[in-house]
Amino acid sequence: MPTVPPASKAARETAVDVTALLERGRTLAMPVLRAAIDRLAPPMDTVAAYHFGWIDAQGRPTAGDGGKAVRPALAVLSAEVMSAAPETGIPGAVAVELVHNFSLLHDDLMDGDEQRRHRDTVWKVHGPAQAILVGDALFALANEVLLELGTVEAGRATRRLTTATRALIDGQAQDISYEHRDRVTVEECLEMEGNKTGALLACASSIGAVLGGADDRTADTLEKYGYHLGLAFQAVDDLLGIWGDPVSTGKQTWSDLRQRKKSLPVVAALAAGGSASERLGEILAADAKSSDFENFSEEEFAARAALIEEAGGREWTADEARRQHTIAIEALDAVDMPDRVRDQFAALADFVVVRKR
Repeated sequence: MPTVPPASKAARETAVDVTALLERGRTLAMPVLRAAIDRLAPPMDTVAAYHFGWIDAQGRPTAGDGGKAVRPALAVLSAEVMSAAPETGIPGAVAVELVHNFSLLHDDLMDGDEQRRHRDTVWKVHGPAQAILVGDALFALANEVLLELGTVEAGRATRRLTTATRALIDGQAQDISYEHRDRVTVEECLEMEGNKTGALLACASSIGAVLGGADDRTADTLEKYGYHLGLAFQAVDDLLGIWGDPVSTGKQTWSDLRQRKKSLPVVAALAAGGSASERLGEILAADAKSSDFENFSEEEFAARAALIEEAGGREWTADEARRQHTIAIEALDAVDMPDRVRDQFAALADFVVVRKR
């Protein structure tokens, strides 16, 4: 992938084991996450367990791929900004992970995605109704996990989580509406992706600190880091959505093109001008009116991807990922925190822009 972070990454790699950092967040959050899912009434508990990769479609235990666990890692790490124990951030980590998966369940259904993490999505296995109900249940559980702490800090954390969730839903609504428009500006696309991805990563980056007693200024600054990290994360996702290896991503080839998504590479290519941009615009306008779009060949989608790249959409998006990464790192300078914690935040940001799934 053409998303190489700044040279500072090499220096940080010697001090920060990102894999261990991600695994710590996953390990600390998992018992509380499983206990929350156990509260669900049957069959929602089983459907949720399938979604999280804990069981297969027949209900047998499995060591499934539970995702990258970036959000739990950020939530646990943010508690340490306040010199609190990592465990302080666990309720926030679980709440954010529940909201994230609520959005995945609904997004997969709305987008018609049949594969996630190398296996059939919930709506494909258990039906659309269960995907909707379990998604709703996860959102409710997220608020329960925080509010049952019964502290002032928990109330503040819940307020930030619900604000982020509303923004996330706004972003999904924008994403769907853009699929039916001929043109979307780069600014509109960035606003949508800031809502859909940036808002929840912003919350994850601050929620542990809030539970640890951080004031609003500190929390807001950590959210700035997370918001721009989210934009970098989504820019990389957009690259993977067109050029990602299905073996790594667990999705179809050209997946975003198949769904007519107005992702950053597409929008940037259309805005670039020039012959490739104009040709791409003509083809995509015709695609929107085509009754045979779902039967397009691999070669037809590959040709569209080639035009996006020729028009500069791929390079622009890679550059934007790097730019947003830089803004995120610079935001950390405004927060007083242990150097070790700052380095870990920076290393997680590096991880986001150099991944293959």
